[in-house]
Amino acid sequence: MTQLKHVAFIGNSLPRRCGIATFTTDLHKAVRSSGSQIDACIVAMNDDRRSYDYPAEVRFNIRDDVLEDYTQAADFLNAQKYDVVSLQHEFGIFGGDAGAHVLALIARLEMPVVTTCHTVLSHPTPAQYNVLRKIVELSSIVVVMAEKARELLHAVYGVPVEKIEVIPHGIPDFPFVDPYLVKGKLGFTAKPVILTCGLLSPNKGIEVVIDAMPLILRSRPDAVYVVLGATHPNLVRQEGEVYRESLVTRARALGVQDNVVFLDQFVDQATLLDFISMSDVYVTPYLNEAQMTSGTLAYSFGLGKAVVSTPYWHARELLADGRGILVPFHDAVAIGAEVSGLLTDAPRRQAMRVRAYSDSRSMTWKRTGERYHGVFVRARRTHRLNVIANLDKRVPARSNAAPPEMQTGHLLAMCDDTGLFQHAIHSIPDRSHGYCIDDNARALLLACALNTAGEEPLSDVLTARLAAFLQHAWNPATRRFRNFMSFSRAWLEESGSEDSHGRTLWALGECARGDISPSRRLWAASLFREALPSAQEFCSPRAWAFSLLGLHAYCSVVPDHEFASRLRLSLADRLIAILASVETENWIWFEEGLAYDNARLSQALLLTGIATDTPAYTKSGLRTLRWLVGQQTGKAGVFRPVGTQGFGDKRTAPRMFDQQPLEATATISACLAAWQADGDPKWKTEALHAFSWFLGHNDLSLPLVDLETGSCHDGLHPDRVNENRGGESVVSYLLSLAEVRLAHRLGDSRAKLSPRAMPGLAKIDQE
Repeated sequence: MTQLKHVAFIGNSLPRRCGIATFTTDLHKAVRSSGSQIDACIVAMNDDRRSYDYPAEVRFNIRDDVLEDYTQAADFLNAQKYDVVSLQHEFGIFGGDAGAHVLALIARLEMPVVTTCHTVLSHPTPAQYNVLRKIVELSSIVVVMAEKARELLHAVYGVPVEKIEVIPHGIPDFPFVDPYLVKGKLGFTAKPVILTCGLLSPNKGIEVVIDAMPLILRSRPDAVYVVLGATHPNLVRQEGEVYRESLVTRARALGVQDNVVFLDQFVDQATLLDFISMSDVYVTPYLNEAQMTSGTLAYSFGLGKAVVSTPYWHARELLADGRGILVPFHDAVAIGAEVSGLLTDAPRRQAMRVRAYSDSRSMTWKRTGERYHGVFVRARRTHRLNVIANLDKRVPARSNAAPPEMQTGHLLAMCDDTGLFQHAIHSIPDRSHGYCIDDNARALLLACALNTAGEEPLSDVLTARLAAFLQHAWNPATRRFRNFMSFSRAWLEESGSEDSHGRTLWALGECARGDISPSRRLWAASLFREALPSAQEFCSPRAWAFSLLGLHAYCSVVPDHEFASRLRLSLADRLIAILASVETENWIWFEEGLAYDNARLSQALLLTGIATDTPAYTKSGLRTLRWLVGQQTGKAGVFRPVGTQGFGDKRTAPRMFDQQPLEATATISACLAAWQADGDPKWKTEALHAFSWFLGHNDLSLPLVDLETGSCHDGLHPDRVNENRGGESVVSYLLSLAEVRLAHRLGDSRAKLSPRAMPGLAKIDQE
């Protein structure tokens, strides 16, 4: 039998005031008592940057809105080598959209995860659905507390039945006590006591019982309704004590204020059990059918109470077959009648008490701890590491996994008869922002990349439109390319940026080398030559790099073009010069800060060094790329693109967000160029590692791509993916996919990694 020694629980923890905190604390104690020498700890969730005076068993705490805390918690648990992690899941206790931050934690864990779902929604929002599906995927076993929850997990979320374990809510092992013996202690001697306890909030339905009190008092004028519990802290922060005051006002208006007692307290377990013990009837008048669990219902049932409840899911199961009484939602008359009937029929009430106590013995925390212990052992025995992405995860054996299929449906939807739209609203092209040469140049690069064996080329019509956009952008008067065009086809500037000009040269160079059409190859070479001289005056390192990438392709088919050859060396020397002026032992880069498309600078030097046989270029490219890859690796090993929030920072570690596809694409290209340069297979692994970012191996454990349409989200925010899927993003993903697919087809060979020139281009006319 697999021995269990170290268990960690993730959830809220006492002294934080909520039901999850009580449950986590009780379960921790129960499991620790279920086996000899079990070391158990709690990783506690903190809300709204609050801190709590936790006991020693809380060894790590997480600020719910700080993503870095989640990854650090994973590092802590992995370093301590816990055997299993028990996650307490409830919507609202984790940060991010629908609690997505917790994915960054459990996706990094090296041990099995057993998730207890405290709520299973029958009609989740898309975000709630996706987050819970991912949590279930990352869990070895999912525990729920009711059969209804098992049914919903299977029917709504598609969870295999064999992965779901039903373990009822635990209860204290408390003796069967006559209420009379406790009433005197609490000041309710000889009074019939109706009790509801727990944190107050509007969904608890307390007002319905208050409305029922006049009917109850007709048969038992001495009855008292005790409402025990502080107002929920979240509600207090939002509106103070408005809800509690409305209940007091309601009781006064009905004339029952002397028979309704409000005790504004969050009591310890011993006091809570005393109050439940002294009650004659326990009422849970909750208003929402979807209440999957209720700790106070379980406790009152376990102490042998006669319970009257609305038919929410937990109550419907627990009180079925006469174990309690169910009444319709919002029905004060029904509650009044049933409570009155129990208070005036002692034998019936006692029989219900005895049956509840007897039937609940399997729910004691001792039995619950033993069942969880068994689940943990089973999870550990059958555990296999969760793999989110289909590629890499730094395991060499997975480097041969087949990449996704090439799908261009979304790309085609983003194009019209002018070219590729810049932006999208969700997946719908956004005409209000028109077009730009940057994205159309990238799309032309993709068209060339798909002109290889094993890929389906883009249509000739679309490729011609992309080429026509570049041609139309050329402004002979300024000797520069325009960049931005409105939807009405009006240029918004006379000259674009240096970077956009350099990127267009890159696309033209690749088109001159790799387009299927001989006529378009000649056109591209001609426009490349006309636009190239402007690059001499550029000051932007990225414009130099983009121009070098274009020169790499162009010079492979026009090797005797003297000006192109001279400018190629000049631009490479400029990169070497700025590297020498900025580089230090700890900052091995060309600039004082990291911005966008960083890896293209290293890639430009690598390819130029290979083509010109200049070791200084190649060595500098490898050195800077090696440093950049380190900067773009998170603590848990995931690829982490340089966050846009840090653009402009000087000599500091990159910010985590926002993360954009462009950075992953640049890194993939540069790493494959490094593999071509020195033959180290680790570079190919790094490229696959960066590509897996698209598939979900990232800080949020959320995929950015739709494998059926080829669309790609515009990036990762701290708590969610960007729902928009614009032109830059789809082309970035498809360019990376084309490169990864080519690398996969080549296997361990890197000789043909660069695209081949089309036949007949070696003698292209320079004039």
